[in-house]
Amino acid sequence: MDIRVIFARNLKHYREQRGLTQAALAAAMDVDRAHVSAMERAKQNVTLQTLQRLAEHLELEPAKLIKERADSV
Repeated sequence: MDIRVIFARNLKHYREQRGLTQAALAAAMDVDRAHVSAMERAKQNVTLQTLQRLAEHLELEPAKLIKERADSV
Protein backbone atom coordinates (compact mmCIF):
# COMPACT_ATOMS: atom_id res chain seq x y z
CA MET A 1 0.00 0.00 0.00
CA ASP A 2 1.11 3.57 -0.69
CA ILE A 3 2.79 5.06 2.39
CA ARG A 4 0.82 8.29 1.89
CA VAL A 5 -2.44 6.35 2.22
CA ILE A 6 -1.19 4.53 5.32
CA PHE A 7 -0.10 7.85 6.84
CA ALA A 8 -3.42 9.50 5.96
CA ARG A 9 -5.47 6.71 7.55
CA ASN A 10 -3.29 6.67 10.65
CA LEU A 11 -3.38 10.43 11.06
CA LYS A 12 -7.17 10.47 10.93
CA HIS A 13 -7.43 7.42 13.23
CA TYR A 14 -5.14 8.82 15.94
CA ARG A 15 -6.58 12.34 15.67
CA GLU A 16 -10.10 11.01 16.17
CA GLN A 17 -8.90 8.66 18.93
CA ARG A 18 -7.64 11.75 20.78
CA GLY A 19 -10.99 13.47 20.26
CA LEU A 20 -9.49 16.25 18.15
CA THR A 21 -11.11 17.92 15.18
CA GLN A 22 -9.05 18.83 12.15
CA ALA A 23 -9.43 22.46 13.19
CA ALA A 24 -8.17 21.78 16.72
CA LEU A 25 -5.12 19.89 15.49
CA ALA A 26 -4.42 22.57 12.91
CA ALA A 27 -4.66 25.31 15.54
CA ALA A 28 -2.31 23.43 17.87
CA MET A 29 0.21 23.10 15.04
CA ASP A 30 -0.35 26.64 13.75
CA VAL A 31 -1.33 25.46 10.27
CA ASP A 32 -4.51 25.79 8.23
CA ARG A 33 -7.26 23.20 8.69
CA ALA A 34 -7.14 22.56 4.94
CA HIS A 35 -3.53 21.39 5.37
CA VAL A 36 -4.62 18.75 7.91
CA SER A 37 -7.47 17.76 5.60
CA ALA A 38 -5.09 17.36 2.65
CA MET A 39 -2.76 15.18 4.74
CA GLU A 40 -5.70 12.99 5.80
CA ARG A 41 -6.73 12.56 2.16
CA ALA A 42 -3.19 11.63 1.09
CA LYS A 43 -3.05 14.76 -1.08
CA GLN A 44 -0.19 16.38 0.84
CA ASN A 45 3.32 15.03 1.19
CA VAL A 46 4.70 15.74 4.65
CA THR A 47 8.22 16.47 5.77
CA LEU A 48 9.87 14.54 8.57
CA GLN A 49 9.57 17.67 10.70
CA THR A 50 5.81 17.73 10.15
CA LEU A 51 5.62 14.03 10.96
CA GLN A 52 7.44 14.66 14.22
CA ARG A 53 5.25 17.64 15.14
CA LEU A 54 2.08 15.66 14.44
CA ALA A 55 3.32 12.79 16.59
CA GLU A 56 4.10 15.18 19.43
CA HIS A 57 0.65 16.75 19.30
CA LEU A 58 -1.00 13.34 19.11
CA GLU A 59 1.25 12.04 21.91
CA LEU A 60 2.60 9.02 20.04
CA GLU A 61 5.76 7.74 18.44
CA PRO A 62 6.27 9.05 14.87
CA ALA A 63 6.56 5.49 13.54
CA LYS A 64 2.92 4.85 14.46
CA LEU A 65 1.88 7.33 11.79
CA ILE A 66 3.59 5.42 9.00
CA LYS A 67 3.16 1.81 10.15
CA GLU A 68 0.29 -0.10 8.58
CA ARG A 69 -2.23 -1.07 11.27
CA ALA A 70 -3.91 -4.48 11.18
CA ASP A 71 -7.29 -2.87 11.93
CA SER A 72 -7.05 -0.46 8.99
CA VAL A 73 -7.70 -3.07 6.30
